[in-house]
Amino acid sequence: MPESGHHLPANDTPDLGEAPLVYAIGDIHGSLQKLRDLMTQCERHAAGRPATFVFLGDYIDRGPDSRGVVEALMDLQSRQPNRVVALKGNHEAVAVEIVDGETEPGVWLREGGVATLRSYGVDHARDLPDEHVGWLRSLPLCYDDGHRFFVHAGIDPEKPLAAQRDHDLIWIREPFLSDARDYGRLIVHGHTPQTSGLPDFRGNRLNLDTGAVFGRALTAAAFASAKRDPLGYLQAP
Repeated sequence: MPESGHHLPANDTPDLGEAPLVYAIGDIHGSLQKLRDLMTQCERHAAGRPATFVFLGDYIDRGPDSRGVVEALMDLQSRQPNRVVALKGNHEAVAVEIVDGETEPGVWLREGGVATLRSYGVDHARDLPDEHVGWLRSLPLCYDDGHRFFVHAGIDPEKPLAAQRDHDLIWIREPFLSDARDYGRLIVHGHTPQTSGLPDFRGNRLNLDTGAVFGRALTAAAFASAKRDPLGYLQAP
């Protein structure tokens, strides 16, 4: 059975001294106000401790303000380049493919691309600002901090972490979601919305896509940097 863990009110971190914290944030999908509210909660919760923020991808599409989310993350990363990791999700990957003429826009438009174009005030993905497209293109597909492997969708359970295919990192669901083996890292991911609105912690993986764009909360997991499992969760409804 999934475990939702526990929520952390402000400053409810166990006594870790000045140990660095890590916050992983699930799929945002243009939900700018929820992102702002969640970041405020994380900063209050960190209470001055050093903290790294890892965003798990899918910043654009479906929600009302994809442009605002991209601008907020770009600004945050420019101000704290060593403390902000923004990973690429499948929605960012598809948008870049359309800009590059590698994919037809029809499916993207039906899957939320229309909302992205509307937020930018343009009619086609090729009209998106070059700076924003360059940022989307440059996003890494995974981040390994030695205890956790952060990725948008998940991994192929049959392959070592160092031998994963790019496609699986941003698209996979099964057989990953049903696999119970230990990968040597806690796999922290999004991509598959949880209809419960709660994070799904399975021991070997943690799903933080709690369906923010579908009216549920945007979720962050808080970690002590040297401890693998989450301390708990913060949510912006």
